[in-house]
Amino acid sequence: MQRAQIPTYERIAIDLANRIYDGKFKVGEKIHGRSTLASEYKVSPETVRRAIKILEDVEIVKSTKGSGIVISSRENAYKYMHRFSNLASIKDLEKEINSLIVEREKIDEELFESVRKIMDYSTKLRHTNPLAPIEVEVLSGCIHIGQTISEVKFWQNTGGTVIGMKRKGELIISPGPYALILEGDVLLIIGDDDTYERVVHFMED
Repeated sequence: MQRAQIPTYERIAIDLANRIYDGKFKVGEKIHGRSTLASEYKVSPETVRRAIKILEDVEIVKSTKGSGIVISSRENAYKYMHRFSNLASIKDLEKEINSLIVEREKIDEELFESVRKIMDYSTKLRHTNPLAPIEVEVLSGCIHIGQTISEVKFWQNTGGTVIGMKRKGELIISPGPYALILEGDVLLIIGDDDTYERVVHFMED
């Protein structure tokens, strides 16, 4: 996840303003020179110069040759920090997003489990409810490919009634006795408890 980024020099300016507001640097006091601050923050003197320039622009410090960097306003330091008070809320939002991701993964797992149960129940219904259709795919080795449902005497041989076909992503309802049986078709069949086994055996003959 990408984090909200602000420039290094601005982060240093915020930190210095925070230290001024906390009283670590007092109004009228000189703070370390740029070289010392650069060493403290482990950045280049130019980065520190840009940070100090920000604090000058909002009248938190004054920087003059010979006088160094002098603290001029604790109140302005507070105002400047307040502009970035939403940074804390960004951290909170990141935590909330991470929490939502975990929650979503949990929901996905529960959804998958529910779908699995539905499929399991559907399988069991085949043996308890004659109106729950079974599905049988027509494989490439089936000898009945190219014949109609009527020609193979489907009901007479299996006791099952073809109520639909799935073909290339489309569902054909009530295909009728003259529908051709093609490779890759999925036959939707209703019948008694033994219909599934009879159909599978018949289609493999």
